[in-house]
Amino acid sequence: TGGLRVALEFLAEHIPAKVYIPNPTWSNHLQIIERSGLRYVEYPYYDPKTRGLNFQGFKRALENANPGSIILLHACAHNPTGVDPTQEQWREIVNVFKERRLIPFFDSAYQGFATGDLDRDAYPIRLFLAEGLQMVVAQSLAKNFGLYGERTGALHIVCRTKEIRDKVLSQVRLIIRAMYSNPPIHGARVVDRILNNPEYFGEWKTELKAVSERIIRMRNLLKDELVALGTPGTWDHIVNQIGMFSYTGLTPQQCEILINKHHVYLIKNGRISMAGVNSKNVSYLARAIKDAVENAK
Repeated sequence: TGGLRVALEFLAEHIPAKVYIPNPTWSNHLQIIERSGLRYVEYPYYDPKTRGLNFQGFKRALENANPGSIILLHACAHNPTGVDPTQEQWREIVNVFKERRLIPFFDSAYQGFATGDLDRDAYPIRLFLAEGLQMVVAQSLAKNFGLYGERTGALHIVCRTKEIRDKVLSQVRLIIRAMYSNPPIHGARVVDRILNNPEYFGEWKTELKAVSERIIRMRNLLKDELVALGTPGTWDHIVNQIGMFSYTGLTPQQCEILINKHHVYLIKNGRISMAGVNSKNVSYLARAIKDAVENAK
């Protein structure tokens, strides 16, 4: 959140272009953009019919965006849908950015949580870097390091030359000085120790992979339970989506039944946290979803 706000304040001062955001996106993106003094427009992203990516709509929106537009991208494990472009689709996307001279702004909140592989989850950012694009990356370390409450992350602004870098850094420092002056140091020191110690780094990657694989297992268990119960509809999207969240496709009325009758708490757009599903409650959750689907008016 801090990286997003600092970068958007910088862009508002120096490149006050429209910010294109995926529909849907993390709800706080809207407030941060507005409070930074920028305007946003939505681009097509999620297809409710397929419960997957509306790639053609996404690509067309980029092709029609004005040069210099700021495009907000989720690096991996898109929040709230759990739907990401494939590597082949990312290669098409980066070509449009180059042709239209668009500004990539990556929100990287879940590296390692999407696939369990840090390198694979960083693919789009590294692709854009390899293609020579100047860009912004706001990186959170709250989830993958378990550092909620420590406000630990990083803001990266990739510039074409050292001269541009020095100018950007001086302006960003002015914004930070007036906004919060200095960040907390405890979380940063934890991350520094882990990343710079080969033994700790290896342990962290192993544990991160275990967390990711557990979430994937819960996705498969939930889908299997729903199918075994004969729950109306198709549920492949639960295993096709990735990351901490699943965009279930449940309606607000169905969510109301889950909340009020079964005490299963989720956002009324149908997003559930897969991290909250475990082997002991997955059967109950599946039965509750079946009841909601069958009885919502």
